[in-house]
This record gives sequence, C-alpha cells and structure tokens, in this order.
Amino acid sequence: MAIPHLVHVFSTFAPAGPQVRTTKLIAHCGARARHTIVAMDGRTDARELLGPGLDVRFAPAPPKAGTLATVPRMRALLRELSPELVLTYNFGAIDSVIAARMLGTRVLHHEDGFLPDEAQGLKLRRSWMRRACLRGNVDVVVISANLQRIARERWGIAERRLHFVPNGIELERFAPRDGGLALRASLGIPPQALLVGAVGHLRPEKNVPRLLRAVASCARAHDVHVLLLGDGPERARIEELARAPGLAGRVHFAGYQADPRAHYRAMDVFALTSDTEQMPLALLEAMASALPVVATDVGDVRTMVSDAAREFVVSLGADCDAALASALARLTSDAPLRAELGALGRARVAERFSFAAMAARYAALYGLA
Repeated sequence: MAIPHLVHVFSTFAPAGPQVRTTKLIAHCGARARHTIVAMDGRTDARELLGPGLDVRFAPAPPKAGTLATVPRMRALLRELSPELVLTYNFGAIDSVIAARMLGTRVLHHEDGFLPDEAQGLKLRRSWMRRACLRGNVDVVVISANLQRIARERWGIAERRLHFVPNGIELERFAPRDGGLALRASLGIPPQALLVGAVGHLRPEKNVPRLLRAVASCARAHDVHVLLLGDGPERARIEELARAPGLAGRVHFAGYQADPRAHYRAMDVFALTSDTEQMPLALLEAMASALPVVATDVGDVRTMVSDAAREFVVSLGADCDAALASALARLTSDAPLRAELGALGRARVAERFSFAAMAARYAALYGLA
C-alpha cells in the first residue's frame, strides 16, 4: 500500500502555534505518511523542530503575487507534488485552497486565529473569501469553541465538514516549577524575585506593554521581575518601555526558545495579555508547569483554565489595565494561592488537553487512523 503524501501550506513556517503543533503531529505520524511543506514567504525557521528520520521535504514557494497570479502557480506546484491531501493553515493560505479545489484534491483547512487587524472585528472581505472558498471537498479544523461558532455563523461551514480539535500537549514532558535558580542566575534574575513570565512572538496583538504597565504598579512592593520569551517586530519598543523608572533592570529578554520548559520552571506566575488569541499552546504549557495564570479574556482562555482561576482572567475594555494589575498584585502577594492555582491548572491539562487525544483526532482527519 502506497504511503500517503500530505502537503502542508503555511503563509510562513516560522515557529508559532500552528507550526509547532504540526511538527509534533508529523512526528506522531512517523512512517505512516510523507510530508511536503510550503512556506509562502520562504521562511522555514520551524524546521529545526522536526526530529531526525522523518520523511519531510520543503518545496519552494511561488513568487509573491496577488491571488490571480498565485492560484495558477500553486495549482501547478500541487499538480507536480500530487498529494492525497492538502493541508492549509489560516487565511494566508487561502489561495492554495482554491488551487487544490481546482484539481479536485481533498483539503483540510486549519483556522487558529486572526491577524492584529481583526482583533476587534472580522474583515468582511476575508469572511466572504472563506465562505466562498471553504466548500466542496474542503474540511475545516478549528482549535477553539469561539472559532467553531464563527465558522458556523460567519463562514457557513457545514456541520459535517467542521471539526473542533482542541490543542493538546504532552503533560509528562513538563515538570512543575522549581524556581530555576541556575537559569535565573544566567539571566541576572535575583533568586528571591517574584518572576512573571510571558511567552510568544513580540507582535502588537500580544500587547506586552499591557503586561509591563501592570507589573510597574506592583514591581517594587513585591520585588517583581518579568521574563519575556520570544522575538518579533515589537522587541525594540518593548525594550525601550522596559527602561522606564520602576521597570529598569526588572525586565529580562530570553529571545525565542525552541524548548522553553526550563524557563517555565523558573517562573512564579504566567501572564497572557493579548488582544486576540484562540487556544494558546503557551498557556497550556504554563498550566502543565503548575503556574498560576493571569490573562485577558480572549478566545477560549476562560474555559481553558480551572474554575478557581477564572477570577484572574480579566475582560478587555477601558478598565482592563487596572483589573490586570489588581489580579497580578493579588497573585504576587499570596504564595499559597499561587501553589493551589498552579496545581489545579496542571490537573486541568491532564484532564482535558492531552496530546494523545488531539493526535488521534488529527490522524483520523489525515486518513491514517
């Protein structure tokens, strides 16, 4: 029996949620499938996350152009690759959905979230494009209940073609926090400091300045420091903000980390202050590391955390900064509460967000079950 060929099309293959998840799923597929990855912008940084011995190739993307030029070029590439299944990721790969449909190839389209310009509302043109293109031989995977609702109501996805597959992680790979004294020393973080961590690309929608404003309000009273993992276009601006009085010397930049587990163990609190998310992997990893969480109420975040932790999930709005600062101040001043919420979060991951359950769902959608 021939080994099925799966072609994955991303707008970029830089390491972010969908790309990281895909590398893990490819490893889970093992010898059951062979894979080709196309990054439309030519970036393939996340390839370093692929383990050895996997049958994965990278095909060159067509020259950057508008839809009218890109669709026939992608159709020619897909015809040459001749896959059994084309997997497309988010709106940036919509041209490849059109190309695959023209060839009659089955498509599994993934939606993980939105760009910053849709943080406050969906763009009518993009909704129309999804409604027009995600039909026929296209199945759609969403990672959150919020996206599932949008796919039904705004994009008109038929129920039999719509699949809600929550993110999952390998809990056993994450040990509970232990203070990470050696790591703290290497980064210049005092061993006794209360360390608030955030993980993700430094892009506008992650709104790290919101976190810095919240920390500034309680930094001196509780000796709070911040550890930021990630890089991106906002880094220079955030570094400038971190030099402000009250924060200077308290914000530590670790850059992108392919394996952030040791950094989670060094944190005392995890913060997610984004304007838009759906089901962030970093939040699950923090919960698996037994970290209490303070977060903005975006996507499925409120339902991801334990019942007891929901009072530390604050609504976006005019009083968001004040509510976030208040939640953070309470956590930084109460060690027993941090320990209790951390344990509940880890239990929540074990109960609801296992990698095995997620991988089994994807294997079935890939036709490998």
